Amino acid sequence: MGSEYLAGWMFLALTILLMAGFPVTFTLIGTAMCFGWIGGGWGYFELLPMRIWGAINNVVLIAVPLFVFMGVTLEKSGLAEELLETMGLVFHRIRGGLAISAVVVGALLGASTGIVGATVVTMGLLAVPTMLRHGYQPELSAGTVAASGTLGQIIPPSIVLVLLATIVQIPVGDLFMAALLPGLLLVLLYMAYIFIAALIKPDMAPVITLADGQVPDARQLWKKTMRALVPPLVLITSVLGSIFAGIASPTEAASVGCVGAVALAIWNRRFNLDILKEVSRTTTRLTSMVFIILVGANAFGLTFRELYGDELIRGFLMDIAHAHNKWVVLLIVMGVIFLIGFVLDFIEIIFIHVPVLVPILVDDFAFDPLWICVLLAINLQTSFMTPPFGFSLFYLKAVTPPQIKTGHIYRGIIPFVLLQLLGLFIVAMWPAIATWLPGLVYVR
Repeated sequence: MGSEYLAGWMFLALTILLMAGFPVTFTLIGTAMCFGWIGGGWGYFELLPMRIWGAINNVVLIAVPLFVFMGVTLEKSGLAEELLETMGLVFHRIRGGLAISAVVVGALLGASTGIVGATVVTMGLLAVPTMLRHGYQPELSAGTVAASGTLGQIIPPSIVLVLLATIVQIPVGDLFMAALLPGLLLVLLYMAYIFIAALIKPDMAPVITLADGQVPDARQLWKKTMRALVPPLVLITSVLGSIFAGIASPTEAASVGCVGAVALAIWNRRFNLDILKEVSRTTTRLTSMVFIILVGANAFGLTFRELYGDELIRGFLMDIAHAHNKWVVLLIVMGVIFLIGFVLDFIEIIFIHVPVLVPILVDDFAFDPLWICVLLAINLQTSFMTPPFGFSLFYLKAVTPPQIKTGHIYRGIIPFVLLQLLGLFIVAMWPAIATWLPGLVYVR
């Protein structure tokens, strides 16, 4: 009983220290060593080097730096500017067309890059000033870009999905397929909200009137659209298609994506030695952050299990299931992940909470692990937009014009957070949205 309480105190100490702003990795390792020594001495940590070596030696995790390199390279290639300009022309006659085009571009960039920071910064620099110039409401402009930039976390290929699949030990390709339709569902929800809101309140998103010289004829527009859409679609198809067809593993497909991203940058004449150095530096920094947190999470997870923390949580959830049912347990778990997302980064949640909660949901309550991981991915997507620590909000505030205040951003993301929760509810109520495509490709 004392060990169970000690695990609870360790988890509480970790939460308080993280909320106080201490570095994540040092907090994880420090609390693990402190409470491990209190609970049984240094013997707890004899297996830690082997656990860390096993985690870092995981071949699937090589896909992380490769996907990061691909995303940062595409950010520098000028792909976003051309996509935004072209989609703006395609949707300019529709009320709310600029915002809808931002959602389409966000989805395409998300599927191409998978990096929230790169997508939000690029679209914040390009799309928000354009929408404001055409009379769009600041809240709608900021909220649309912040939400569209997070689509890369649910639309494959995504670093979140790679890490979730690795932690839960399911095939990455299966999880990519499972997340595809839920990601498209969120895109449709965003577009439907913008269109309906613009119809109800025309002042939010007025129709854009372009001069005759600014609108190309049908043939020119078709050529321009194909020029903007074909390269990213070919890249997305080559990466995802090779995984879905079983031709390549996610790591091998990620290397194909890297080559394709460099080829696109060269094609757009946006590739040189300075850009390569910057891309490599950013990739190294982001990859190092992921792996050092992984080391700390392994230390914390080892101590937490040695102190019977997983049994404490399992007993708590089983008591809830006996009093109600397993769906109440799922609701509580998703609610906890959503609330934790207000104060913790998605990487921390994946490495700290997922290894504890998901095995219980899968083993004790017989939930489909693919479906659970998709629900978690949608849930984690909200962590980028929930204050006070939503990274999408920080990125956007740093690059938007001075007339966009913090209050505009916070008010603007509220409808999109609610839409993400609606998407989470829909996928929870109809699991086939996540499980149908993998079941169609593979007989599961």
